[in-house]
Amino acid sequence: MSDDANRPARVRGRAGGRAGNKERAGASVIDQMPWRIPVNPDRPTEPLDADGVQAIHRGAMRILRDIGIEFLNPEAVTILKQAGCTVNGTNIRMDEDFVMEMLATAPETFTMTPRNVERELIMGGKHMLFVNVSSPPNSWDMERGKRSGDFETFKNFMRLTQYFNCIHIAGGYPVEPVDIHPSVRHLDCLYEKLTLTDKVVHAYSLGAERVEDVMEMARIAGGLSEAEFQAKPRMYTNINSVSPLKHDYPMLDGAMRLARRGQPVVVTPFTLAGAMAPVTMAGAVALSLAEALAAVALLQYINPGCPVAIGTFTSNVDMKSGAPAFGTPEYMRATQMTGQLVRHYKLPLRSSGVCAANVPDGQAMWETSNSLWAAVQSRTNMVYHAAGWLEGGLIASPEKFIMDCEVLQMIQRYFEEATWATTDDDIALDAIREVGPGGHYFGCQHTQDRYQTAFYAPMISDWRNFEAWQLDGAQWTAERAHRVYKQILAEFEPPPMNGDHQEELRQFVARRKQEGGAPTDF
Repeated sequence: MSDDANRPARVRGRAGGRAGNKERAGASVIDQMPWRIPVNPDRPTEPLDADGVQAIHRGAMRILRDIGIEFLNPEAVTILKQAGCTVNGTNIRMDEDFVMEMLATAPETFTMTPRNVERELIMGGKHMLFVNVSSPPNSWDMERGKRSGDFETFKNFMRLTQYFNCIHIAGGYPVEPVDIHPSVRHLDCLYEKLTLTDKVVHAYSLGAERVEDVMEMARIAGGLSEAEFQAKPRMYTNINSVSPLKHDYPMLDGAMRLARRGQPVVVTPFTLAGAMAPVTMAGAVALSLAEALAAVALLQYINPGCPVAIGTFTSNVDMKSGAPAFGTPEYMRATQMTGQLVRHYKLPLRSSGVCAANVPDGQAMWETSNSLWAAVQSRTNMVYHAAGWLEGGLIASPEKFIMDCEVLQMIQRYFEEATWATTDDDIALDAIREVGPGGHYFGCQHTQDRYQTAFYAPMISDWRNFEAWQLDGAQWTAERAHRVYKQILAEFEPPPMNGDHQEELRQFVARRKQEGGAPTDF
């Protein structure tokens, strides 16, 4: 990396680590867009006609009725048997009337309110929320290359998650900190999440103790009574089916625990066409929907009206190697098709910003951009892995995180009405008349009044010509992103937290560690 890496980025006096992005004297932080909940104004892309929607719906219903889903959780089996489903060991079959009756009780939209109520989110409708990269076992950066995840790297990603206003949710662990024992990992990680960020947090559904601990920690951090915690969504979980056609014990256990306390559950089958699902997109989407709808029906039967969402993670494999592929044309169509069906069921939709690239290069960005724009086109409400994902989810990269945030900001700008307004002032006939033939608009008053906010201002894109870029160090995009990453870490300040709540949280973590945390197989 060139010595140019030490020069400051384009900056303004903003404290991105603080809630509300308040001014802080002497700060030098990158210029970024303010905190907002983006609203997608576009009509969704709908590759299926009405007959196509019904065909996939019928396919999903036939899977549920005639083939069934394996529920590897005895409590879930007992509940669904009470609900009138057909039970054969762990195989559960349910008819369309039951499924649709359960779906009718689920809300189309819901809110999630973290400890900082100013960060409250709306899930559903035209709203679009972006989530940090979640769950890679490894990290990669330009200084140290690829390595196993550790706690300090985890905390650095939490700082990035808090810092960027375009990231709305502190999802799963951005990188798995393998230097923390699995029995207490969730306690240390959630303590840092809840103190380094003030955004909505996530609980992994990996055993009763982990789920219950995270719900209790979110309650403590918000200074809430149990009644206040259960009165509205405060955090959430995401569960995955074991495709094809299975839901495992711990995921269902955690989902049921959250549903009983009114906390949201996102059900996301992980279906790779050609491997864990049919090679056709229609078949893969039908299978994915059947798996998701089965779990949603269970949760609605347990607690009618509890907040739920359906996630899509339908992509394809490389048929030459068997490796997962992301950001492909098939991934984009599957996301759009799933969006049509999820809107048909009147539920919120989750998708992802993903790629198969191993480093933050051109492939990484075109695959991620394809994924993100598929999310826009499908009217996705929650975009998982929106920043930082590499190697099909095996690597989290801070440089890629920042490069992705540039794209997320561009999407937010694209949503702004200013980009398509058609008032007389926007059509600008007076300015056109003033400049006339052969003139230019740099100096006219219409431009002077608007130039500072007329266009998107990038964080790390370099719009200079080749010679200017070369004279200034010839840094490639990932190098500029690395410089910004280091600057953010140097200047980060955690958001304020009530001291009594933080002390109670600390004591809870210490007590649960003394009790042994969560059981493990080690």
